[in-house]
Amino acid sequence: MKARVILKGLALILSLALLGYLFNASDLGSSVNEAWIDARVRGHGINGALLFLLMGGLFTAIGLPRQIIAFLGGYAFSVGLGTLLGALAALLGCMLSFAYARFFGQGLLRARLGERAGRFDRFIHDHPFSMTVLIRLLPVGSNLLTNLAAGISSIRSIHFFSGTLLGYLPQTLVFALVGSGVHLAPTLKIALAIALFVISGALGAYLYHRFRHGQSLDPQIDAALDETEPSPHEPATKS
Repeated sequence: MKARVILKGLALILSLALLGYLFNASDLGSSVNEAWIDARVRGHGINGALLFLLMGGLFTAIGLPRQIIAFLGGYAFSVGLGTLLGALAALLGCMLSFAYARFFGQGLLRARLGERAGRFDRFIHDHPFSMTVLIRLLPVGSNLLTNLAAGISSIRSIHFFSGTLLGYLPQTLVFALVGSGVHLAPTLKIALAIALFVISGALGAYLYHRFRHGQSLDPQIDAALDETEPSPHEPATKS
């Protein structure tokens, strides 16, 4: 895995941590925090949680990074509940964009994402659930484009959604930790989040190298993970 991939992830973690600090310590925090998180979500029980799920699902469905939703989950709730709700919100966004692609966007999207969907199909063909988990563990790639490509592929929705939820959990935990660190032991929690991010990203890169069997999910992902050529221990796929 190239250093710039790790550095990009660490920069996102640190920038969100700084943003959370500013929310908590400045007038910006007073206006944004109390006006929305405090007034609508935190301390509002099931209604706040449902609003968070709805807004998080809608925003991730149109391309907002799921890491930001996880950060806000950790900020508004505890680490555990923030992780769960952040992952479920991102899953809802995944379902919405997947359903749009499958039922409404076949013509337009197939013209633009047909090649990506074909690679996705070949990549997950033998083990759709486990390979979806692997894709979600990767520290690179577009969440929205993956959802859309999956929608016009042949994967069954149950495999894609269950694999997505499981694969989302590690990074959701990382960014929920960053969000919760604004309130309690920020240095320790941010350090732990960075360690977990590096470990989960390295695991995803290793599994991609080990199990891709010459298939390519995306040329940009291959380049970022130094996987431009098939592994010498893995047979190249015949055309």
